[in-house]
Amino acid sequence: MKKPVFKRVVLKLSGEALQGDQGYGVDPKVASSIAQQIKEIHGLGIDVACVIGAGNIFRGLQASKAGMDRSQADYIGMLATVINSLVLQDALEKIGVHTRVQTAIEIRALAEPYIRRKAMRHLEKKRVVIFAAGTGNPYFTTDTAAALRAIEIGADVILKATKVDGVYTHDPVKVRQAKKYLKLSYLNVLKKRLQVMDATAISLCMDNKLPIIVFNLTKPGNIRRVMLGESIGTRIE
Repeated sequence: MKKPVFKRVVLKLSGEALQGDQGYGVDPKVASSIAQQIKEIHGLGIDVACVIGAGNIFRGLQASKAGMDRSQADYIGMLATVINSLVLQDALEKIGVHTRVQTAIEIRALAEPYIRRKAMRHLEKKRVVIFAAGTGNPYFTTDTAAALRAIEIGADVILKATKVDGVYTHDPVKVRQAKKYLKLSYLNVLKKRLQVMDATAISLCMDNKLPIIVFNLTKPGNIRRVMLGESIGTRIE
């Protein structure tokens, strides 16, 4: 049996990943499917942490363009990530995976405040840690939060879960001739302005030599395949 090629990972999920085919909100069946994939790699002895976006509930940037104060809109988005984190926690706990949600904004009735040393201890005890509320600061995305937390906890890689099987030259849904990149450098992602993660997140990963693997989450078993070293998606380093 193959051995995992990574020991500790941060899985970055978009909020849309939880909504499935629904136009809004959360599909519990999809959350259960994602939880099952996380359980598979957790069972391999891998330390797993997750960061979830909030696009299925609220987008701060869009709200600010519509006239809302940007900081206020971003804080609302952070609260929406807490909702998604609790959904994933529930799905994981139901299948026997112990979890902790840590929030960058204190909501003690629902979750722990983010404390790095405590997060590390949870991982050592083989709990899945879900980091919620982004970085706790407006103007920073959950992509940046994922990069920051991954660096803080000493993760080996960021797994950027999407609905497509990697990074393409153009949107593969709109452009049939779009070509998939198997490997990319951080600088190429920035220069080509490829919509993988925001520039701050990419720069953080580049400065700390943290690889990113972009892959298709909707295909069951793909997280496990990435962990076992199969060539899936696009690797950025």
